Amino acid sequence: MKKNLVLTGMMGVGKSSIGQSLAKKLEMTFIDVDKIIESEESDSIQDIFKKKGENYFRMLEQRITTNQIKSTNSVIALGGGAFINDEIRKTVLKNCISFWLDLSTDFLLLRITEYKKRPLLNKPNLKETLEKIYQERKSIYALANFKINCNKISKVELVEKIATLYVSK
Repeated sequence: MKKNLVLTGMMGVGKSSIGQSLAKKLEMTFIDVDKIIESEESDSIQDIFKKKGENYFRMLEQRITTNQIKSTNSVIALGGGAFINDEIRKTVLKNCISFWLDLSTDFLLLRITEYKKRPLLNKPNLKETLEKIYQERKSIYALANFKINCNKISKVELVEKIATLYVSK
C-alpha cells in the first residue's frame, strides 16, 4: 500500500489548495488538518488561540494530526507549525512521503491578505514577523522528503511535479 502524501510549509503557501488538486489527480482522499481542528472545536483556529492559548492548540494539533496520519490513501495538508512538533514530524517521516512547499516570504506576504485569521501573524510588522517565523522553521521543514520551490511555478505545474515525485517514490 502506498504511503500517505503529506504537505508541510508556511501558512499561506497553498497546502490546502495544492492538496485538494493532488488528491483529485491521484484519486486519494484529501485531509486538511486545520479544518478538522476547527470542526472538532467548533471554532476558528484564531479563536482557539485566543480563548485557550497556543499550548492547547498545539496539543490538539498533535493528537488530531497523528490520528489522521493513520488514515490510508490520503493527501494530508498539515498546519503551518505542525511539522515543528517532534512527534508529528517523526510520525510523518516514518509513515508518509512528505513535501515541503517552500515559498519566499515576499511571495507569502502577497498571499496573506487575511492575516488576521492567522494568530501568529497578528503582530505590528507583518513582514518582519513572517520572516522571523520562516527563519525559525526552514531547517525543520527541510527534513521533509522533498523540498518544492514554489516561487516561479504555476499551481498546475506544482501539482504535476509533486504527483510525479510521489508516484516514483
